[in-house]
Amino acid sequence: MESFLPLIELILPDFIIENYLLTHVEKSEERYHVYLEERNYPQDDPRKADLLSKGYFPTITVQDFPIRGHKVFLHIKRRRWLNTKTGKVEYRDWKEVADGTRMTSEFSAFLKEIGGYEG
Repeated sequence: MESFLPLIELILPDFIIENYLLTHVEKSEERYHVYLEERNYPQDDPRKADLLSKGYFPTITVQDFPIRGHKVFLHIKRRRWLNTKTGKVEYRDWKEVADGTRMTSEFSAFLKEIGGYEG
């Protein structure tokens, strides 16, 4: 997958590139399914000191911009951590999904701009 990273960086939102690993891509006649898994914090990140990885939330599916006439769906596995000091579950603030939709906020804004979506 590393050889495709420069191309993928042009397609996916920056937040996704910075915080997620591309695990695989499936292509059908009409769709691309892009599978992403959230990265853990690096060992030297001060936020990680009090966090204990507690697996993932259920995978969500989000629609993104079409590519060459194919619909694009991002299948995203988000991490969760237990803060050992507070006892609370923590997770990254994720605002890439437009409110009330199952599409990226960029794609939703684009559709609103061209008048094809009211959400």
